[in-house]
Amino acid sequence: MASIPEKGVFLSRSLAYIFAISVLFLILSSSLLFQFGDNSLVPRSIYNLIIVNNTPDYIQIDEISDQFEPESPPFVLSPYNESYIRSPASCDRNQALVKVFMYDLPPSFHFGLLGWKGDQNPNQIWPNVSNLSEIPKYPGGLNLQHSVEYWLTLDLLSSVSPHASRPCTAIRVQNASQADVIFVPFFSSLSYNRRSKVHGSETESMDKSLQESLVKYLESRDEWRRLGGKDHLIMAHHPNSMLLARKHFGSSMLLLADFGRYPVQIANVDKDVIAPYKHVVRRLDANDSPSFEERRLLVYFQGAIFRKDGGIIRRKLYHLIKDEKDVHFTYGSASSAGIRTASRGMISSKFCLTIAGDTPSSNRLFDAIASHCVPVIISDDIELPFEDVLDYSKFAIFVQSSDAVKKAYLMKLLRGIKRQKWIQMWERLKKIAPHFEYQYPSQAGDAVNMIWQAVHRKICWAHENGVRRRRNRYRMSQRTLNS
Repeated sequence: MASIPEKGVFLSRSLAYIFAISVLFLILSSSLLFQFGDNSLVPRSIYNLIIVNNTPDYIQIDEISDQFEPESPPFVLSPYNESYIRSPASCDRNQALVKVFMYDLPPSFHFGLLGWKGDQNPNQIWPNVSNLSEIPKYPGGLNLQHSVEYWLTLDLLSSVSPHASRPCTAIRVQNASQADVIFVPFFSSLSYNRRSKVHGSETESMDKSLQESLVKYLESRDEWRRLGGKDHLIMAHHPNSMLLARKHFGSSMLLLADFGRYPVQIANVDKDVIAPYKHVVRRLDANDSPSFEERRLLVYFQGAIFRKDGGIIRRKLYHLIKDEKDVHFTYGSASSAGIRTASRGMISSKFCLTIAGDTPSSNRLFDAIASHCVPVIISDDIELPFEDVLDYSKFAIFVQSSDAVKKAYLMKLLRGIKRQKWIQMWERLKKIAPHFEYQYPSQAGDAVNMIWQAVHRKICWAHENGVRRRRNRYRMSQRTLNS
């Protein structure tokens, strides 16, 4: 065998050394690029999405078994995939994902609607959230479905409490100029549910009066006038809430259940956040969830069958499948007895129907998730919470309305789903169910935490879109000058 010339050996070694040094410089330069500071090449918003506390410690969601226990470390959901990034154990204001300025509205707009009158102090605006016994309770039953306003307000109040143990996703700041978003603490859904009717000698409902007062209040504020309300977060989760005032809030970020009763000029997916309903059935523990064999019913639906035009699919489906032997499809009331019956039925079923009613969304989706009953979503125009970071196809089935009302189509589809496929979706349901859980104090990865992260993503999108528009305007102006 011919020996390699000495000159060739020297050249090969030199190239290897150059390659090694180049790789070393590449690593060092990448590290410097992501050092966060005033002169960083990476914008703060994007930096926060990639690295929290300079610790890129990624954990796949499927690898987490007990992350939602109170003693577990906080996690931040990455918008790029379903992975988590560890965040600091203690709350550092500078590391919070979203800085929020909250108006000190009078109690009549929020906790006063719950009968709270202050702790022996008529000038007190907020309850003491450090003491659970002093926090007013939100009314139960169907009122709870739209209670997102209550949980977010409590979370912001607790963010400045030294005794609260919660993720540092959102934190309240006292100076609006330091805030990423301005929060309007009006319990609009509760106001609609409890105060939208005229009583006694009243000439207008309290709900109407509160909406009118809120519009006047906001339009008088420098914070509102600065950007025309674009940086304001307004809660209108009940589809009928803010009916009178919503026309004034088309520039703001709205927190909604769906877009069913809004024109696109007021609400749209580009700027607004879809938040989950709070489930009203009992939440199953993952370890106590009935198995495939224990769920004897194939399909479950209980609720109002005869709805307005948007719910015509319910009537058609009812007549198509009500007599199937392993199907429960019947009318059910919203009473406490009806809720208990629905809870028992869902945990006994493999599939739970979520059918459009008067609006595209329904609380049944979140009741099904809490029951680990695979949702069958029959709603063509539905927008789903956190859909940009959660893949619903892994734990839910989507059926077009036009297909669902074809004879035998739905039953053939569901009977054709094999045991192993159902188990995969069931296992996934048990993992993602905590993302839809409202609680106080909030916990890492729960509904409150997920909503704040969704707000953050909207802020980032709005910022990037604004930069893009300004760049395009600059290009157009340059073309005009050069023409």
